[in-house]
Amino acid sequence: MTDAIACTYCGSDVRRHDPVFVEELEAGTRVAAGAFCNYACLSSHIDAAGLATGASCEWRPE
Repeated sequence: MTDAIACTYCGSDVRRHDPVFVEELEAGTRVAAGAFCNYACLSSHIDAAGLATGASCEWRPE
């Protein structure tokens, strides 16, 4: 077995589940930003870290 890939949220080996890998842009280049067992761990990580607080899509009042 190769080296485990730890879930950013719970620490489990993501390869044993249905993994979700997250990337972000740094200077126009995609770089790894996290690995999660599944969308449940990703969602829990977002909630626990408050990553959605104050975030929104572009909105224009009518």
